[in-house]
Amino acid sequence: MSVSRSRLPEIPERVVRVHLRTVLSLTATLIAVFVFLNLLWLTRQIIVWLLIAIFLAVAIDPLVTLFQRHGVRSRGLAVLATVVVVLAGVAGIGLLLIPPLITQIGDLADSLPKYVEDLTNGRGPLGFLERDYQVVERVRERVEEGGAGGIVIGFAGGAINVAAGVLTAIAAVATITVMVIFLLLGGPRWIEAFYGTLPEDQQDRWRRVGGDLYRSVGGYVRGNLAISLVAGVSAAAVLLILGIEYALALALVVAILDLVPLVGATLGAAIVLAVVAFDSLTAAIVWLVFAIVYQQLENHVLQPLVYGRMVLLPPFAVLLAVLVGAQLAGVVGALGAIPVASAIQIITADMIRERRASRVVHPEPL
Repeated sequence: MSVSRSRLPEIPERVVRVHLRTVLSLTATLIAVFVFLNLLWLTRQIIVWLLIAIFLAVAIDPLVTLFQRHGVRSRGLAVLATVVVVLAGVAGIGLLLIPPLITQIGDLADSLPKYVEDLTNGRGPLGFLERDYQVVERVRERVEEGGAGGIVIGFAGGAINVAAGVLTAIAAVATITVMVIFLLLGGPRWIEAFYGTLPEDQQDRWRRVGGDLYRSVGGYVRGNLAISLVAGVSAAAVLLILGIEYALALALVVAILDLVPLVGATLGAAIVLAVVAFDSLTAAIVWLVFAIVYQQLENHVLQPLVYGRMVLLPPFAVLLAVLVGAQLAGVVGALGAIPVASAIQIITADMIRERRASRVVHPEPL
């Protein structure tokens, strides 16, 4: 049965009017967002330095508070005493480690030509690579295909990159140090000024949240340094037992790279394995077994336990945060993933607590 068109309901026409002011406001908002994101991208290196400075300032601030509790009333004098103590500690460690470290690095550099000669002539623990697989000839063929000009340009470019990296590292250390000092001096005042801008009934709440974030970030930094120290000491002990000549230098490399969660220990172990293999394949196998076992213990036992206790995160959340952070932003993401995850957990818990409290005060009508 068909229905005639005259009986169909008529749909009223709707006219949507967009004012010029709305179009201009939306356009201005999009332009502002684009400019802001572009500014963040251009200043990403400075932002990374600032985040590192904040982490270090939060980790060092308890020492400043300790000086103030023991008679140093001025915040500036307490910061000065803290800086002197930290620099003295770094200098003391340097005096103990740098002389033998320089000697071992020099010996390692002097030994590299001998390693290359042994590899070229098929001698030594790695000589089988040349005898059985002709690795050196293959490398020479690739080099000849690239041409001498390409080699010169490659070496020149590498030297320029190394020099630029050294200058950037010096600038980063100087800038971060100055940032840390300013954060230690003015940080409490800035935080109090921020709390003062909030409504009075919200100040206690956000002071509590800020205190939790402060303890979380400080615990993360101190925990990361402690885990790296354990990695360096363990590596030094194993290398000394194996009789490796450059044990101290290699252990320092492991400790520094271990600051990067999950991947740092693997990279440090690979560098040590490459050096140890030139001396003894047996020692290289022992080191490889130790590195695999230690990395599993660190990733699945040590890091979750330390971070879980200091950062107040479950072990699985710590592991998941590091994996997601590394996937999104590489090394920087892996370093900052745990504090970010802890901040999200603290703020979420506070919101849930406030919501439950409001329900108790103002119960919903039946």
